Amino acid sequence: QQKLRSFWSYAFSRRFAWHMVWLSVIQLWHYLFIGTLNSLLTNLAGRDRTQVSTYTNAFAITQFFGVLCAPWNGLLMDRLRQRYLKEAKRTGSSAAAAALSSAVPSLALTSLLCLGFALCASIPVLSLQYVTFILQVISRSFLYGGNAAFLTLAFPSEHFGKLFGLVMALSAIVSLLQFPIFTLIKGPLQNNPLYVNVVLLLATLLTFVHPFLVYRECQAWKENPSKP
Repeated sequence: QQKLRSFWSYAFSRRFAWHMVWLSVIQLWHYLFIGTLNSLLTNLAGRDRTQVSTYTNAFAITQFFGVLCAPWNGLLMDRLRQRYLKEAKRTGSSAAAAALSSAVPSLALTSLLCLGFALCASIPVLSLQYVTFILQVISRSFLYGGNAAFLTLAFPSEHFGKLFGLVMALSAIVSLLQFPIFTLIKGPLQNNPLYVNVVLLLATLLTFVHPFLVYRECQAWKENPSKP
């Protein structure tokens, strides 16, 4: 059992701060990709409207399959949670740390999917965008389910609603950066989002810090169960 502390002690914790960074960067990527998709496809297709229409339709179709992708992350976390809890019971280590450990592969996989999607979007090859669309919809499906699941495992249930609302509000504020970025793309970059994609690709690497720190916390927690 976690010792219950005040809401603000959790809101200002390192664990919550890095989770907010993780969610904000990946969410910003998705918003920017959707917002600049038409410009990206127009440039890659050499302004061929038929090809742009074909790829836009393909993107729209892949969005539907997000419904099918959404449960995968939950299944992964549930399987790992059951396995880690059995190991914790056998070894006598912290059950709370074991449960939180099940979120680490999910967080890392979501970051990896976003990195793959960002990498494909940054490569100026039109046919590669089919892969980008697939990775984008899987990454987005994993993102929001993983966000709620992590908050459930990492913080007391008494604060879940407040922390969920706070992280969504803060990530929405970060997402407002898309508007000056759109202006930059439409103006100086002449509708070519490639350079912005490369910068955001580097920013995506920051999201891997979150699962790494959670993993280290879990290891320390297993060794010292009294640590919150």
